[in-house]
Amino acid sequence: MIDSHAHLQMPDFAGDWAKVLDDAEAAGIEYVAVIGFDLESSKRAVALCEQNGALLAAVGVHPHDASSLDDSAMDELRRLARHPKVVAIGETGLDFYRNLSPRAEQRAAFETHLAIAEELGLPVVVHDRDAHAEVRQILSLHASKLVGGVMHCFSGDEQLARETLEWGFYISIAGPLTYPNAERLRSVVRQIPIERMLIETDAPYLTPQPKRGSRNEPAFVRLVAEELARVKGLSLEDVDRITTLNAKQLFGLPLNENGDVIVYPIRNSLYINVTGACTNECSFCTRFKSPYVKGHNLSLKRDPSAEEIVHALTTRHGRSFKEVVFCGLGEPFLRLDVIKQVAKHLKGIGCKIRINTNGQANLIYGRNIAPELEGLVDSISISLNSSDAAKYFELCRPRFGPETYSAVLDFIRECKKYIPEVSVTALDIDPSEIEACKKLAREELGVGFRERHYDEVG
Repeated sequence: MIDSHAHLQMPDFAGDWAKVLDDAEAAGIEYVAVIGFDLESSKRAVALCEQNGALLAAVGVHPHDASSLDDSAMDELRRLARHPKVVAIGETGLDFYRNLSPRAEQRAAFETHLAIAEELGLPVVVHDRDAHAEVRQILSLHASKLVGGVMHCFSGDEQLARETLEWGFYISIAGPLTYPNAERLRSVVRQIPIERMLIETDAPYLTPQPKRGSRNEPAFVRLVAEELARVKGLSLEDVDRITTLNAKQLFGLPLNENGDVIVYPIRNSLYINVTGACTNECSFCTRFKSPYVKGHNLSLKRDPSAEEIVHALTTRHGRSFKEVVFCGLGEPFLRLDVIKQVAKHLKGIGCKIRINTNGQANLIYGRNIAPELEGLVDSISISLNSSDAAKYFELCRPRFGPETYSAVLDFIRECKKYIPEVSVTALDIDPSEIEACKKLAREELGVGFRERHYDEVG
C-alpha cells in the first residue's frame, strides 16, 4: 500500500521515527508521501526522503501559513521542488474553517502553488476545508494546465467529487471514513470509482477509529483500506492493488508495464484474461484508454493457450473463489475452443463458471454455439447496453453491422435453453435506456438484469 499523505517530519515522530518506518514496512506499506506544510517542514520532508528510499516528498505551504509566503519563500520552494525525491507541490489550498491566514492571502498562495506546479509539471496536493466553492472555482481555471493532483482527505459532496474527477484529479480518503458518524462521506465514496482514489493517514492526525486516542502513523493506513474495501464491496487485496497503482500514476512512480496477466482476482471471483481482441469498438471501452482493470494490467502480447491458462489457474492456490469468470479486455468467445477446454477442466474440480460476453458468438462462428456450453457454463452475462438496434450500433460499433443487435437478442434466447443463469447488463450512460433495457430483459427476454457504472470497470 501507499500512504499518500503523512507528516513524518513533525516533532510527534522525533523519538521513534525508525520504529514508525519499520512498523509501516511490516504492515506492507511500500511508500509514504511526506507532505510539507510550510517552508521548514518542506525542507525536512526532503531531508527525510534522502535518508529512506520508501519516502517521497511534497513541498508547499499550508493555507494556515499563507501569510508567510513571500517571494523569497516561493523561490526556495521552487528550488526544493526540483529535488528528485519531490513528487508533488503541496499541501496547498484553502481553509475557511480556521482562517488562520486572511482569505485573500490564502487565495493568492494557492494560485502561486498552482503556477509552480504548472511550470514544473508536478501534481498538486490540495487542502480544502469549508471552502468548496472557491477551491472549485480556482481549480476549474487551472486544471487543464496541470498534470493532475489529489484532493487530500476529501470532505466534499458528490458534485465536488465528480468535478474533481473531471479535472483528472484523484480523491484521497483518510481516517474519517472509519468514524461512526461519517455516513455522509461513506455515501459519497460509494459513488466514486475506486480507480480515482488514494488512501492516506494524514499522520499524526485523523487516527482511524480502531486506534482513536493514539497518534496516527503510516501503518494505520491499512485500517482506512479495510473500511474502503467494506464500503466499496471489494477485497482488501483489491483496494491495496488499485490505490497503489493510482498513487504511482499520480506521483510518477514506476508501474508494472509487463502485462500478460492470465488470471486475476477481483473481490471473491477469479477472472481469466482470454484475449485482448473484440468484435466491438464501443465508444466507452476502457481498453482504448488504459490496459488496467481494477489495478491489473491486462495487456497481452499474445493470447494464452488452454494449457497456459490451466497452469496459471493452478498457481492460485490457498484461496477459494466463488466463481471463475472468462472475461479480460476482449471478447472471450473469440476463443471458444479454449473456453471449452478450460471450462471442462474447471468443472472437473468443482468450479462455478461464468462468461462475460457481448453476445455475438453465433455471428462469430456462423452457428448456434449455445448448446456447446451446456454443462460447462453456470452463468452468462451479456452486455446489451441499448434497447434498440440503431442505438446499439451507434454505441458499440460492432463489426457485423446494423443487424448485430437482433442476433444478440437471439443469442440471449438460446442461452436460456442451455445455461442455468442468464442476465444482461447495461451502462448507466442514459437513465431512460437503463429502464428500457431492464424492461426488455425482464419482461420480454425473461432474464436477469444488472446496471453497470459507466466509469467503474470490473
